[in-house]
Amino acid sequence: MRRIERRLFWINDRIEMLRRDEVLARQELAFHSHLNDDAQRDAAVSDHPIDRADARETAADVARFAAHLADLERERRRLEETRDRLLGRLGE
Repeated sequence: MRRIERRLFWINDRIEMLRRDEVLARQELAFHSHLNDDAQRDAAVSDHPIDRADARETAADVARFAAHLADLERERRRLEETRDRLLGRLGE
């Protein structure tokens, strides 16, 4: 098996793994977004220091998961571009 073919197999496996990770990250983001909505509402209504701290923490969680998801998507797109380039070279 040629090196380019082995590399394509590895890239395809990695893309599939990233897609599964993206699904999980989206689910986690949705979960934390719901928690954040509740925490922000509680902080606005009660104005208690603990509720405000909770709201800050949940907002940070949402930002962290959104960034993680963006990183996964960016990596997957990069690998897909590499795969497309390699597939073009495979026919040569």
